[in-house]
Amino acid sequence: MIGATLGAVVWSEWVHARASTRRLGTVQIERNGHGVVVVLGFADPGPTANSINRWRARMAVRSAVPGTSTIITSGGSVRGSVAEATLLSRYIRSELGWDGPLIEETASTSTWENVRNVIPDLESADWIVFASNALHAEKAREYLRRQRPDLAARLVRGREQRFGEMTHVKPLFAVVGLLKLRALR
Repeated sequence: MIGATLGAVVWSEWVHARASTRRLGTVQIERNGHGVVVVLGFADPGPTANSINRWRARMAVRSAVPGTSTIITSGGSVRGSVAEATLLSRYIRSELGWDGPLIEETASTSTWENVRNVIPDLESADWIVFASNALHAEKAREYLRRQRPDLAARLVRGREQRFGEMTHVKPLFAVVGLLKLRALR
């Protein structure tokens, strides 16, 4: 039992690490200039950000470059009365201390819509990161590639993958993420 659990954790860490390096931009881009970090919301009844949204918010803040980055929180009111984007923004400001530019996109109810609805805010970005668990971020990168390949060329690796972080959910997210990526084909 312990061996199987340990095996599942190691496997899921490997799956997430690999996903964090795939479907990135086609040109070599350094993290200088104006960057945009898009945090993809997770269904959340509120009234405060749940553990998955707090995890994604931490990914966004550590992926951003203070002074040159804008964070966009994206997600509508899927499971509660408060938009996921608003829950994320509140947490990023109050708990993580982000004082840089922050935009809320509150209409999206799916990952496809998250990507589509933030495109106007990506136009001026020199580099772009999607902040979510690595497989979900990879899916968003593919969606941007399908919707706007010119902007997808600016995608860079975020700092979403940390070994040992949120290990209790990574095996489930690895399985679900792989199934959803397979469905994209």
